[in-house]
Amino acid sequence: MIIKDFDINTRSNKTVVINSELVVVGGGMAGVCSAISAAREGISVTLVQDRPVLGGNASSEVRLWILGATSHMGNNNRWAREGGIIDEILVENMYRNKEGNTLIFDTILLEKVTNEKNITLLLNTSVYEVSKSNSTTISEIAAFCSQNSTTYRIIGHLFCDTSGDGIVAFQAGAAFRMGAETVKEFGEKFAPDVAFGELLGHSIYFYSKDAGRPIKYVAPEFALKDITKIPRYKDISSTSQGCRLWWLEYGGRKDTTHESEDIKWELWKVVYGVWDYIKNSGNFPDAENLTLEWVGTIPGKRESRRFEGLYMMKQQDVIEQRLFDDAVSFGGWAVDLHPADGVYDSKPGCTQYHSKGIYQIPLRSLISKNISNLFIGGRIMSATHVAFGTTRVMATTAHSGQSIGYGAAQCIKNKILPSDLIEKNQITQLQQTLSLNGQSIPGVAINQDTNLVNKAMISTSSTLKFSHLKPDGAWVVLDKGTAQLIPLIAGIKYSYSFQFSSKKVTAVQVQLRICKNTGHYTPDVILESKEIQLAVGVQEVEFSFNTTLETNQYAFITFLKNEDVSIRTSEQRITGILSLFNGKNKAVNNNGMQTPPSNIGIDTFEFWIPQRRPQGHNLAFSISPALDIYGKDNLCNGFVRPYLGTNAWAANLNDEKPKITLKWETVQSIKSIKLFFDTDFDHPMESSLYGHPESVMPFCVRHFKIKDQLGKVIFEEVENHQTIVSVLLSKTINTNMLTIEFYSNKKNIPVSLFEIFIT
Repeated sequence: MIIKDFDINTRSNKTVVINSELVVVGGGMAGVCSAISAAREGISVTLVQDRPVLGGNASSEVRLWILGATSHMGNNNRWAREGGIIDEILVENMYRNKEGNTLIFDTILLEKVTNEKNITLLLNTSVYEVSKSNSTTISEIAAFCSQNSTTYRIIGHLFCDTSGDGIVAFQAGAAFRMGAETVKEFGEKFAPDVAFGELLGHSIYFYSKDAGRPIKYVAPEFALKDITKIPRYKDISSTSQGCRLWWLEYGGRKDTTHESEDIKWELWKVVYGVWDYIKNSGNFPDAENLTLEWVGTIPGKRESRRFEGLYMMKQQDVIEQRLFDDAVSFGGWAVDLHPADGVYDSKPGCTQYHSKGIYQIPLRSLISKNISNLFIGGRIMSATHVAFGTTRVMATTAHSGQSIGYGAAQCIKNKILPSDLIEKNQITQLQQTLSLNGQSIPGVAINQDTNLVNKAMISTSSTLKFSHLKPDGAWVVLDKGTAQLIPLIAGIKYSYSFQFSSKKVTAVQVQLRICKNTGHYTPDVILESKEIQLAVGVQEVEFSFNTTLETNQYAFITFLKNEDVSIRTSEQRITGILSLFNGKNKAVNNNGMQTPPSNIGIDTFEFWIPQRRPQGHNLAFSISPALDIYGKDNLCNGFVRPYLGTNAWAANLNDEKPKITLKWETVQSIKSIKLFFDTDFDHPMESSLYGHPESVMPFCVRHFKIKDQLGKVIFEEVENHQTIVSVLLSKTINTNMLTIEFYSNKKNIPVSLFEIFIT
């Protein structure tokens, strides 16, 4: 029992002091990935989150799916899903939760963070004060947890603000911006001509379910009464729910930091008015048994403050895919800007324009230009309003967030400040750390100097020589342009054979295309075009192009639309090989062709996109000479996803016991083994609502063993579903040989592996 007498003075809250090497404020996807990456490098981290769960807009409180460069598979960014920790999280979510239940996703994030012994997690804890030791250095922050009535003083060496509104950066005095820059400031042709006021608003979603019996609904008094005030109200249906209602947006003309509660109330007015319309207008008789299962209690924020870093990204960096010496991550979502009046605006809910490929993000845009020990991550990173239109999405911010975490750890270990990381030797070290952990910075390979595989004699039980895909799949009508994407070798003239079925005597135009920007996947260069004459019925046609490639890269064998013709597909699926279609994806403003106004600095080009499994079969074809693109040298070439080539070793399909043997001339002391598997970086793995056909990607090897020279098993995995398997041996082993044995029962998918890294 506790009894306290009256105190004439005010009482103070219980106060807890925490010392950390890195303090991360904001537990959205950027903050989570930053905290985990730093903790795994051995430094102490405090992660402060003002909500009861992690994930920010991806959590069960808001329920937005995580997306980034893959853009619902609706753009030309192939194999572009973000790597590293965000990939690990999404792959795990796919394995446990392919249906996209955000409550399950909450638990996955909580598990990932609490599994890290170096992280102190503070939930329901809001930062309210920042202290500085001098004008440019933060010394500590103060935060309060409403659930345990405790004040925390958190002292740190380095700070990372991923709080969304930038509470730490703001109170520390860092330079920031709100609203849109003018065209004149950065030469961005897509920038509005008014410098302030064009902010993106907030959104609140709802879910419904069938109760199995009639359910009445009486709307609250504050609900919107006149649905016609929403110009897009005719788009509403009884099946409308979740983040497909992203366009229920409001607040772009308000202060999206300080008026967020007012914006929330307006969105509640809209949401409950929409549900009243669905239930009571009489236009949706199929809604009679529907009940309102969930409505968001906090809005999903898009934009508020953006803080100025050592470099500010702009439109040209995105559209031209400019390269940076200090590149640490990448993006690929469209430049996606919304009308300021949101749901009440008669204009489309968003204006999206895509770049022709993924773009690099420099570390300098993640470091405050004013506060020496502050990283700025998430949507507050240093970018103009236009560039922010693409850098703001969650998979992109998470990818940059893990760069911050690894960078912060390097700062602590080397006793340097964040700005020192951009020096040549430091950025090279950071890029190597990121690459080894699956970041896949565009064009940056893993350095092989310390990889013992690079010194080994590599032998394999078999190597796939790619010569054909069996014609055992369905026929697909050429009602749209259809292409087979394959990596070709420079200087070689290939012969191709495809099967067609034609309703009449006709011709199909076939083109050999490549991307002007080598390493990207917009087929904007037609090297050669020819016509294939077809008779009525089924036939196999062989043809070749006189033009050969000047460099090794992916090429598109492209068949233009002819609705009288069908082409045969294959059931075989192979790492690094895809079929594409000149298709549409209205969810990301893809109508098959991007045709922006001529004066806004955006490219015109065609979209060639894959289909989701279980569709998306390759075209059946043969190629001569066979492609030698799955050799053992790929296992230590530094790339861990398709880029210019497959970058993978693959075994023959008839190899019942595939294995890789590494042999050294002398005994090696081995502490760790890292294997990079194929979890299909082309699949976006939306974290909620969407739903997916598989829990494990079809190319991923589930069962494998690693043996030493005596045949002793030093590691075995039977249920692998992850991209990277890191084997940290309890004690160093000394051996001159390792064998990796793979087990697979997939008849149409060969065993494959991108990379082995051994130290």
